[in-house]
Amino acid sequence: MRTAVLREPGRLDIEDRPRPDPAPDEMLVAVGEVGICGSDLHYYEHGRIGDYVVEDPLILGHESAGEVVAVGERVTDLERGDRVALEPGVPCRRCAHCKRGEYNLCPDVTFMATPPDDGAFAEYVAWPADFAYRLPESVSTREGALCEPLSVGIHVARRGEVGVGDSVLITGAGPIGLLTMEAARAAGATDIFVSDVVDSKLRRAEERGADATIDPREEDLGAAVADATDGEGVDVAIEASGATSAVAGSLDAVRRGGTVVFVGLGDEAEVPLDVLDIVDNELDVRGSFRYRNTYPAAIELLADDAVDAAGIVDFETDLEDVDDAFRRAMDPETVKGMVRIGE
Repeated sequence: MRTAVLREPGRLDIEDRPRPDPAPDEMLVAVGEVGICGSDLHYYEHGRIGDYVVEDPLILGHESAGEVVAVGERVTDLERGDRVALEPGVPCRRCAHCKRGEYNLCPDVTFMATPPDDGAFAEYVAWPADFAYRLPESVSTREGALCEPLSVGIHVARRGEVGVGDSVLITGAGPIGLLTMEAARAAGATDIFVSDVVDSKLRRAEERGADATIDPREEDLGAAVADATDGEGVDVAIEASGATSAVAGSLDAVRRGGTVVFVGLGDEAEVPLDVLDIVDNELDVRGSFRYRNTYPAAIELLADDAVDAAGIVDFETDLEDVDDAFRRAMDPETVKGMVRIGE
Protein backbone atom coordinates (compact mmCIF):
# COMPACT_ATOMS: atom_id res chain seq x y z
CA MET A 1 0.00 0.00 0.00
CA ARG A 2 1.06 3.62 -0.53
CA THR A 3 1.94 5.73 2.49
CA ALA A 4 3.24 9.25 3.11
CA VAL A 5 6.21 9.05 5.47
CA LEU A 6 7.95 11.87 7.33
CA ARG A 7 11.64 11.09 6.91
CA GLU A 8 12.99 14.36 8.22
CA PRO A 9 11.57 17.85 8.86
CA GLY A 10 10.23 19.32 5.62
CA ARG A 11 10.27 16.02 3.73
CA LEU A 12 7.37 13.64 3.12
CA ASP A 13 8.09 10.63 0.90
CA ILE A 14 5.56 8.36 -0.79
CA GLU A 15 6.57 4.80 0.14
CA ASP A 16 5.19 1.30 -0.28
CA ARG A 17 4.59 -0.59 2.94
CA PRO A 18 2.90 -3.92 3.64
CA ARG A 19 -0.86 -3.75 3.99
CA PRO A 20 -1.76 -4.55 7.62
CA ASP A 21 -3.97 -7.43 8.69
CA PRO A 22 -6.67 -6.68 11.28
CA ALA A 23 -6.38 -8.31 14.70
CA PRO A 24 -9.44 -10.17 16.02
CA ASP A 25 -10.88 -6.97 17.54
CA GLU A 26 -9.88 -4.70 14.65
CA MET A 27 -11.13 -3.84 11.21
CA LEU A 28 -9.18 -2.93 8.09
CA VAL A 29 -10.22 0.42 6.65
CA ALA A 30 -9.52 1.72 3.16
CA VAL A 31 -8.78 5.33 4.06
CA GLY A 32 -10.80 7.84 2.06
CA GLU A 33 -9.84 11.31 3.30
CA VAL A 34 -7.46 12.73 5.91
CA GLY A 35 -7.28 16.26 7.27
CA ILE A 36 -4.00 18.08 7.82
CA CYS A 37 -3.86 19.14 11.46
CA GLY A 38 -1.71 21.76 13.14
CA SER A 39 0.16 19.00 14.97
CA ASP A 40 1.00 17.38 11.61
CA LEU A 41 2.43 20.72 10.50
CA HIS A 42 4.51 21.02 13.67
CA TYR A 43 6.02 17.58 13.10
CA TYR A 44 6.57 18.38 9.42
CA GLU A 45 8.28 21.69 10.15
CA HIS A 46 10.15 20.97 13.38
CA GLY A 47 10.22 17.18 13.81
CA ARG A 48 8.81 17.46 17.32
CA ILE A 49 6.10 18.84 19.57
CA GLY A 50 7.42 19.37 23.09
CA ASP A 51 8.60 16.01 24.40
CA TYR A 52 7.22 14.12 21.38
CA VAL A 53 10.15 13.78 18.99
CA VAL A 54 10.12 12.05 15.59
CA GLU A 55 13.15 9.78 15.84
CA ASP A 56 12.11 7.18 13.23
CA PRO A 57 10.18 7.51 9.94
CA LEU A 58 6.59 8.36 10.83
CA ILE A 59 3.30 8.27 8.93
CA LEU A 60 1.41 11.45 9.82
CA GLY A 61 -2.33 12.16 9.83
CA HIS A 62 -4.98 11.49 12.48
CA GLU A 63 -8.17 13.09 11.09
CA SER A 64 -9.47 10.22 9.00
CA ALA A 65 -12.44 8.30 7.67
CA GLY A 66 -12.87 5.54 5.13
CA GLU A 67 -14.57 2.25 4.25
CA VAL A 68 -14.34 -1.07 6.08
CA VAL A 69 -12.87 -3.75 3.80
CA ALA A 70 -12.31 -6.54 6.37
CA VAL A 71 -13.11 -7.25 10.01
CA GLY A 72 -11.49 -9.39 12.69
CA GLU A 73 -13.24 -12.47 14.01
CA ARG A 74 -14.45 -10.77 17.20
CA VAL A 75 -15.94 -7.72 15.45
CA THR A 76 -19.73 -7.98 15.28
CA ASP A 77 -21.08 -4.43 14.98
CA LEU A 78 -19.30 -3.37 11.78
CA GLU A 79 -19.07 -5.08 8.43
CA ARG A 80 -17.45 -4.77 5.05
CA GLY A 81 -18.76 -1.75 3.16
CA ASP A 82 -19.53 0.40 6.20
CA ARG A 83 -18.11 3.91 6.08
CA VAL A 84 -16.53 4.89 9.38
CA ALA A 85 -14.84 7.77 11.15
CA LEU A 86 -11.79 6.72 13.13
CA GLU A 87 -11.19 8.11 16.59
CA PRO A 88 -7.38 8.30 16.59
CA GLY A 89 -6.66 7.76 20.29
CA VAL A 90 -7.00 4.27 21.78
CA PRO A 91 -6.47 4.21 25.57
CA CYS A 92 -5.21 1.34 27.69
CA ARG A 93 -8.69 0.84 29.24
CA ARG A 94 -7.04 -0.23 32.55
CA CYS A 95 -5.57 2.86 34.24
CA ALA A 96 -7.33 5.05 36.83
CA HIS A 97 -8.16 7.69 34.20
CA CYS A 98 -9.76 5.15 31.88
CA LYS A 99 -11.76 3.66 34.74
CA ARG A 100 -13.02 7.12 35.68
CA GLY A 101 -14.12 7.68 32.09
CA GLU A 102 -11.35 10.22 31.44
CA TYR A 103 -9.78 8.11 28.76
CA ASN A 104 -8.39 11.14 26.91
CA LEU A 105 -6.00 11.52 29.87
CA CYS A 106 -4.74 7.93 29.67
CA PRO A 107 -0.91 8.01 29.93
CA ASP A 108 -0.59 4.88 27.78
CA VAL A 109 -2.80 5.95 24.88
CA THR A 110 -1.93 4.93 21.34
CA PHE A 111 -2.56 8.04 19.26
CA MET A 112 -2.25 8.18 15.48
CA ALA A 113 0.71 10.19 14.17
CA THR A 114 2.17 10.75 17.63
CA PRO A 115 5.65 9.20 17.87
CA PRO A 116 6.13 6.28 17.77
CA ASP A 117 2.64 5.46 16.44
CA ASP A 118 1.93 5.77 12.71
CA GLY A 119 -1.05 7.71 11.42
CA ALA A 120 -3.53 7.63 8.57
CA PHE A 121 -1.73 8.98 5.49
CA ALA A 122 -1.89 5.45 4.12
CA GLU A 123 -4.17 3.51 1.81
CA TYR A 124 -5.17 1.14 4.63
CA VAL A 125 -5.31 1.31 8.42
CA ALA A 126 -6.04 -1.52 10.84
CA TRP A 127 -7.83 -0.05 13.86
CA PRO A 128 -9.80 -1.26 16.92
CA ALA A 129 -13.45 -1.51 15.97
CA ASP A 130 -14.65 0.09 19.21
CA PHE A 131 -12.95 3.32 18.17
CA ALA A 132 -14.62 3.41 14.76
CA TYR A 133 -18.02 4.98 14.19
CA ARG A 134 -20.40 4.16 11.36
CA LEU A 135 -21.34 7.16 9.23
CA PRO A 136 -24.94 7.59 8.06
CA GLU A 137 -25.57 8.20 4.37
CA SER A 138 -26.12 11.89 5.00
CA VAL A 139 -22.58 12.36 6.38
CA SER A 140 -19.77 12.42 3.82
CA THR A 141 -16.40 10.76 4.26
CA ARG A 142 -14.84 14.23 4.38
CA GLU A 143 -17.16 15.18 7.24
CA GLY A 144 -16.30 11.89 8.92
CA ALA A 145 -12.62 12.82 8.89
CA LEU A 146 -13.48 16.24 10.31
CA CYS A 147 -15.23 14.62 13.27
CA GLU A 148 -11.78 14.78 14.88
CA PRO A 149 -11.36 18.59 15.04
CA LEU A 150 -15.11 18.94 15.63
CA SER A 151 -14.68 16.63 18.62
CA VAL A 152 -12.04 18.98 19.99
CA GLY A 153 -14.59 21.81 19.74
CA ILE A 154 -17.32 19.74 21.41
CA HIS A 155 -15.02 18.83 24.29
CA VAL A 156 -13.98 22.48 24.70
CA ALA A 157 -17.63 23.55 24.87
CA ARG A 158 -18.30 20.85 27.45
CA ARG A 159 -15.26 21.87 29.50
CA GLY A 160 -16.54 25.45 29.46
CA GLU A 161 -20.04 24.26 30.35
CA VAL A 162 -21.41 26.41 27.54
CA GLY A 163 -25.18 26.53 27.81
CA VAL A 164 -28.32 28.17 26.50
CA GLY A 165 -28.04 31.94 26.38
CA ASP A 166 -24.32 32.09 27.16
CA SER A 167 -21.99 34.64 25.62
CA VAL A 168 -18.67 33.25 24.38
CA LEU A 169 -15.37 34.69 23.19
CA ILE A 170 -13.13 32.51 21.02
CA THR A 171 -9.59 33.75 20.41
CA GLY A 172 -8.23 32.20 17.22
CA ALA A 173 -10.18 31.51 14.03
CA GLY A 174 -8.30 28.46 12.83
CA PRO A 175 -9.99 25.07 12.44
CA ILE A 176 -10.36 24.52 16.19
CA GLY A 177 -11.64 28.03 16.82
CA LEU A 178 -14.17 27.86 13.99
CA LEU A 179 -15.45 24.40 14.93
CA THR A 180 -15.57 25.35 18.61
CA MET A 181 -17.79 28.23 17.51
CA GLU A 182 -20.09 25.69 15.84
CA ALA A 183 -20.10 23.48 18.93
CA ALA A 184 -20.80 26.43 21.24
CA ARG A 185 -23.70 27.54 19.05
CA ALA A 186 -25.11 24.00 19.05
CA ALA A 187 -24.82 24.00 22.87
CA GLY A 188 -27.01 27.10 23.04
CA ALA A 189 -24.63 30.08 23.05
CA THR A 190 -26.39 33.14 21.68
CA ASP A 191 -23.60 35.73 21.43
CA ILE A 192 -20.27 34.53 20.04
CA PHE A 193 -17.30 36.82 19.49
CA VAL A 194 -14.22 35.68 17.57
CA SER A 195 -10.80 37.32 17.48
CA ASP A 196 -7.85 36.78 15.16
CA VAL A 197 -5.05 38.75 13.50
CA VAL A 198 -5.61 37.38 9.98
CA ASP A 199 -8.20 39.34 8.02
CA SER A 200 -9.35 36.40 5.90
CA LYS A 201 -9.96 34.29 9.00
CA LEU A 202 -12.02 37.05 10.58
CA ARG A 203 -14.10 37.21 7.41
CA ARG A 204 -14.51 33.44 7.51
CA ALA A 205 -15.74 33.63 11.10
CA GLU A 206 -18.26 36.31 10.16
CA GLU A 207 -19.50 34.27 7.20
CA ARG A 208 -19.91 31.25 9.47
CA GLY A 209 -22.07 33.11 11.96
CA ALA A 210 -19.92 34.94 14.49
CA ASP A 211 -21.97 37.73 16.05
CA ALA A 212 -18.91 40.00 16.01
CA THR A 213 -15.22 39.73 15.22
CA ILE A 214 -12.33 41.52 16.88
CA ASP A 215 -8.88 42.30 15.49
CA PRO A 216 -6.60 42.76 18.54
CA ARG A 217 -4.15 44.67 16.35
CA GLU A 218 -6.75 47.38 16.03
CA GLU A 219 -8.46 47.39 19.43
CA ASP A 220 -7.95 46.08 22.93
CA LEU A 221 -9.60 42.68 23.24
CA GLY A 222 -10.96 43.14 26.76
CA ALA A 223 -12.27 46.61 26.01
CA ALA A 224 -13.95 45.48 22.79
CA VAL A 225 -15.72 42.62 24.57
CA ALA A 226 -16.76 44.92 27.42
CA ASP A 227 -18.28 47.34 24.92
CA ALA A 228 -20.23 44.52 23.29
CA THR A 229 -21.52 43.09 26.59
CA ASP A 230 -22.56 46.26 28.44
CA GLY A 231 -19.39 46.13 30.50
CA GLU A 232 -20.02 42.62 31.83
CA GLY A 233 -17.65 40.45 29.81
CA VAL A 234 -18.48 37.06 28.31
CA ASP A 235 -19.65 34.03 30.27
CA VAL A 236 -17.01 31.80 28.71
CA ALA A 237 -13.69 32.73 27.08
CA ILE A 238 -12.02 30.05 24.94
CA GLU A 239 -8.38 30.53 23.98
CA ALA A 240 -7.72 28.58 20.76
CA SER A 241 -4.76 30.42 19.26
CA GLY A 242 -1.85 29.72 21.60
CA ALA A 243 -0.77 33.37 21.40
CA THR A 244 0.59 34.75 24.68
CA SER A 245 -1.34 38.00 24.26
CA ALA A 246 -4.58 36.07 23.73
CA VAL A 247 -4.04 34.12 26.95
CA ALA A 248 -3.95 37.38 28.92
CA GLY A 249 -6.75 38.88 26.81
CA SER A 250 -9.08 35.98 27.55
CA LEU A 251 -8.79 36.66 31.29
CA ASP A 252 -9.59 40.33 30.67
CA ALA A 253 -12.62 39.53 28.53
CA VAL A 254 -14.50 37.10 30.79
CA ARG A 255 -17.03 38.30 33.36
CA ARG A 256 -16.58 37.93 37.11
CA GLY A 257 -17.38 34.34 38.02
CA GLY A 258 -16.93 33.25 34.41
CA THR A 259 -14.93 30.43 32.87
CA VAL A 260 -11.76 30.45 30.77
CA VAL A 261 -10.79 27.37 28.75
CA PHE A 262 -7.33 26.98 27.26
CA VAL A 263 -7.05 24.68 24.22
CA GLY A 264 -4.55 26.46 21.94
CA LEU A 265 -0.93 25.30 22.02
CA GLY A 266 1.61 28.10 21.72
CA ASP A 267 5.34 28.16 21.12
CA GLU A 268 5.89 29.00 24.78
CA ALA A 269 4.84 26.45 27.39
CA GLU A 270 4.88 29.04 30.18
CA VAL A 271 3.06 32.38 29.96
CA PRO A 272 2.33 34.91 32.71
CA LEU A 273 -1.12 34.86 34.31
CA ASP A 274 -2.55 37.47 36.66
CA VAL A 275 -3.35 35.24 39.63
CA LEU A 276 -4.82 38.15 41.61
CA ASP A 277 -7.25 38.73 38.74
CA ILE A 278 -8.22 35.05 38.75
CA VAL A 279 -8.77 35.02 42.52
CA ASP A 280 -10.50 38.39 42.80
CA ASN A 281 -12.90 37.59 39.96
CA GLU A 282 -13.31 33.95 41.04
CA LEU A 283 -12.62 32.68 37.56
CA ASP A 284 -12.69 29.01 36.63
CA VAL A 285 -9.58 28.37 34.51
CA ARG A 286 -9.57 25.01 32.73
CA GLY A 287 -7.52 23.13 30.20
CA SER A 288 -9.02 21.05 27.41
CA PHE A 289 -7.06 18.06 26.08
CA ARG A 290 -8.24 16.24 22.98
CA TYR A 291 -11.72 14.75 23.70
CA ARG A 292 -13.65 11.85 25.09
CA ASN A 293 -17.02 10.36 24.16
CA THR A 294 -17.57 13.00 21.47
CA TYR A 295 -17.67 11.14 18.15
CA PRO A 296 -21.33 10.04 18.41
CA ALA A 297 -22.32 13.64 19.17
CA ALA A 298 -20.18 14.96 16.31
CA ILE A 299 -21.77 12.56 13.83
CA GLU A 300 -25.28 13.40 15.06
CA LEU A 301 -24.63 17.14 14.71
CA LEU A 302 -23.37 16.58 11.16
CA ALA A 303 -26.30 14.34 10.26
CA ASP A 304 -28.73 16.98 11.53
CA ASP A 305 -26.95 19.77 9.59
CA ALA A 306 -26.46 21.52 12.94
CA VAL A 307 -22.82 22.24 12.14
CA ASP A 308 -20.84 22.87 8.95
CA ALA A 309 -17.52 21.10 9.28
CA ALA A 310 -16.78 20.78 5.56
CA GLY A 311 -17.03 24.54 5.15
CA ILE A 312 -13.66 25.09 6.81
CA VAL A 313 -11.82 23.20 4.03
CA ASP A 314 -9.78 25.37 1.67
CA PHE A 315 -8.33 22.72 -0.64
CA GLU A 316 -7.89 19.00 -1.23
CA THR A 317 -5.07 17.10 -2.96
CA ASP A 318 -4.22 13.49 -3.74
CA LEU A 319 -1.79 11.48 -1.63
CA GLU A 320 0.96 11.82 -4.25
CA ASP A 321 0.86 15.59 -3.73
CA VAL A 322 0.93 15.45 0.07
CA ASP A 323 4.22 17.32 0.40
CA ASP A 324 2.83 20.23 -1.60
CA ALA A 325 -0.37 20.05 0.45
CA PHE A 326 1.62 20.51 3.66
CA ARG A 327 3.39 23.53 2.24
CA ARG A 328 0.05 25.05 1.24
CA ALA A 329 -1.41 24.29 4.67
CA MET A 330 1.39 26.27 6.31
CA ASP A 331 0.09 29.49 4.71
CA PRO A 332 -1.29 31.62 7.59
CA GLU A 333 -4.48 32.27 5.59
CA THR A 334 -5.23 28.56 5.14
CA VAL A 335 -7.71 27.11 7.59
CA LYS A 336 -7.82 23.44 6.55
CA GLY A 337 -6.32 21.25 3.86
CA MET A 338 -7.45 17.71 3.09
CA VAL A 339 -5.73 14.77 1.42
CA ARG A 340 -7.78 12.36 -0.69
CA ILE A 341 -6.45 8.79 -0.52
CA GLY A 342 -9.21 6.47 -1.68
CA GLU A 343 -11.93 6.79 -4.30
